[in-house]
Amino acid sequence: MSNPSNLKYTASHEWVKTETDGTITIGITQHAQELLGDMVFVEAPAVGRKLKAKEECAVVESVKAAADVYAPVSGEVVAANSALDSSPETINSDPYGAWIFKMKPDSATDVSVLLDATAYQAHVDSEAH
Repeated sequence: MSNPSNLKYTASHEWVKTETDGTITIGITQHAQELLGDMVFVEAPAVGRKLKAKEECAVVESVKAAADVYAPVSGEVVAANSALDSSPETINSDPYGAWIFKMKPDSATDVSVLLDATAYQAHVDSEAH
């Protein structure tokens, strides 16, 4: 599966979608969920929590391992995907549809400097060698 070109990415394997209202939606990439395997639990950050860029803020657990999810930029959490509480495996079947949380970034320009799909794929390829 290729990485959607309309999203931004982090080196720690989060995807970021900018919404029309200026908020951003965050999940984990296809690559990340493939490495982790079958998801069994997702803990999203609390709504209202202020995050700094690259701060650990959520946890995804699979049958293989637990992994931290990092804030892609600084800002405030405005929503958490409660559907993942009962169906964490949605991340495996639809990684770019199963978002974990949404934020209002402190600065829109912070999002623009994240990796694009091509740069993210190059990062993934470089990790594999």
